[in-house]
Amino acid sequence: MTNDERNPHPKMTKQLLKQPHRHSDSVTPSSLVIGRSSLRSPIIATDAQLTELLAKIDAADRIAIDIEADSLHSYREKLCLLQISVPAVAGIDDAGPDVETGSGTRDQRSRLQHDVIVDPLADLDLQPLRQAFEDREIVLHGGDYDLRMLRRGLNFTAQRIFDTMIAARLLGLREFSLAALVKRYFDVELPKGSQKADWAKRPLPARMAEYAINDVRYLLSLAEKLEAELDRHQRRDWLRQSCQRAIEQAAVARVRKQDEFWRIRGSGSLKALAAAVLRALWQWREKEAEMADRPPFHILQNEKLLDAAVGFASGSVPDYKHFSSRRRQAFREAARIALAAPESDWPVLPRRFGTRPSVETVRRTEELQRRRDKSAEEIGLEPSFIAPRHTLEAIATDQARAASLLVPWQRELLGVTV
Repeated sequence: MTNDERNPHPKMTKQLLKQPHRHSDSVTPSSLVIGRSSLRSPIIATDAQLTELLAKIDAADRIAIDIEADSLHSYREKLCLLQISVPAVAGIDDAGPDVETGSGTRDQRSRLQHDVIVDPLADLDLQPLRQAFEDREIVLHGGDYDLRMLRRGLNFTAQRIFDTMIAARLLGLREFSLAALVKRYFDVELPKGSQKADWAKRPLPARMAEYAINDVRYLLSLAEKLEAELDRHQRRDWLRQSCQRAIEQAAVARVRKQDEFWRIRGSGSLKALAAAVLRALWQWREKEAEMADRPPFHILQNEKLLDAAVGFASGSVPDYKHFSSRRRQAFREAARIALAAPESDWPVLPRRFGTRPSVETVRRTEELQRRRDKSAEEIGLEPSFIAPRHTLEAIATDQARAASLLVPWQRELLGVTV
């Protein structure tokens, strides 16, 4: 989004803010037609095919992207598919016979799109693709994970995005999954069934390719529809602010201390000896998962890992039928070493320090919540989307944190200055 597209009125009038989003059950028309790609192959696996795609991207200001990774099937997740939709001009590119429009006829002057899948696991030089992305506005849906995987797998950091989930929430829509939005705006039911598929599988089955393409096929047209509604409510700049914050948050690496990884849900209630066993079992599980190139939960789920630690610490010998004899031996050996370790080697259990908020902090929190709820009711947004409770508490404790926790439109609705 360019600067001249932003809201020319930085201070929203009270009259405008009181205009709730009018929900419509109708399928709204769009100038963006959803059709077949004119590229010779919908799966890009060679440099020649990629070169053809790059020419399409170079002619576009905005493209849509979705990704698939194999986090449910490998120890170190990797980028497995990169689905891309690129707008094109019908007079230049023939989109094939299956073009659909709102009227059921193909308008040669309407815009079309190319829907393709780039295979990052093929022998491709992806640097030209990354460079082609850099000057484009990227349309995504719920883009945090996608942005992180694009940075990790493609070394790409977006400069401008249009997140259709954020846009939908800014319009007050309560059902904002991609499936819900596609149903609402296009009256299309997206098929399910491949959410947990192994996206590293090659050759890629046709049903998985179709599922993957559906995740990106509607994004450009959906963005166009949402954009028009945001303009009517003069909330386009709100979207720009929220999307920019999403880019910033996705660029920050999530870092945890090495000694915190094993502290899974429920570990805080363990006694010191059981905690020592849990740490040892967690380290054993990591080694097993890495050797097998499988996610740790494929070796042993967290709940069972926790139960095993408690069991060993209480004198029993937990066992699991799916373990091989080698894995069972390594499992028991890890627990044995932890049980034999001196207390000085046991993990230090974190102390929980709870401080009651002051009366003034409570008062400020309640005042912020009243302002938030009032604004949410006036403009038809979910209160928690303006600011969740824990954010209100943090700002009530230290108002200087508002700049890092909230974007300008959120601060304005709360009446918070920085």
